[in-house]
Amino acid sequence: MAVFAAADLPLRARQVCEAMDLEIAPNSINNTRLKLKRLADRGILAETEPGLFTQLRP
Repeated sequence: MAVFAAADLPLRARQVCEAMDLEIAPNSINNTRLKLKRLADRGILAETEPGLFTQLRP
C-alpha cells in the first residue's frame, strides 16, 4: 500500500514489482497482478483501466 500512497498515477503490476524490489520475471508479475486484482475486488484498490491499479482516495 505504501507503493500506491507514494504514486501519483495508476500503476501496473510490473511497476509495483519494481518498486518493491521483486524479481522481474513473468511469474512474479503475474502473481502480483492477481493480488492486485483481489484487492480491487475487495474495494481496497481501484482498477481504472484493465491492468492499471490505484489506491482509492477519500
